[in-house]
Amino acid sequence: MEILIKKILVSCLICFSIQLKAQTSEMKNVEDAFSSSYTLELKAEYNATMAILKTVYDEKSYEINLRLGWLNYLAGLFTESSAYYQKAISLKPYSIEAKLGFAYPAAALGNLDQVIKQYQEILKIDPQNTIANYRMGSILYGKKEYADADKYLEKVVNLYPFDYDSNILYAWTQYRLGKFREAQVLFHKVLMIRPNDSSALEGIGLIK
Repeated sequence: MEILIKKILVSCLICFSIQLKAQTSEMKNVEDAFSSSYTLELKAEYNATMAILKTVYDEKSYEINLRLGWLNYLAGLFTESSAYYQKAISLKPYSIEAKLGFAYPAAALGNLDQVIKQYQEILKIDPQNTIANYRMGSILYGKKEYADADKYLEKVVNLYPFDYDSNILYAWTQYRLGKFREAQVLFHKVLMIRPNDSSALEGIGLIK
């Protein structure tokens, strides 16, 4: 009986060892594919890059779907990019990077509602996310919904008080809301960040 148990244990160990080697080999193949993909991306050889990743593709891999989402976007394949990003989101619903990624092809396809939806989903997870707040503010400013844009941009400026992009857009938002004193202060702050900035000088000129 003892001999039989030993044989069973040896068999189990052999099976485990074979399985472990197979998994290690598979992981190495994936790592090599990612490594090659970065090299080819720098050369803008996106089709070749995607072809390499597809040789190790696993629909349950968040990382591969995310990477293919980005590469398809760079290649101008926006519909395919959106599909891969959507798979990544479904695999990791709390992933902010996948939602930010999805917004790129969605915007390129003109699906503004989908872009806004992703930013809103991000802000449910991370209300202080500066990228989502800034982009929401920018979208709403473009739609001339200045009061709503103000709420998002104020958060960004509070978090990054000396950032050019958020301050200049916030300054113009205040101007559009008729808050000229606040706008003037912000335009002058922008000139501290970027001396002789044409947009800030234009704003100050309009207030005078």
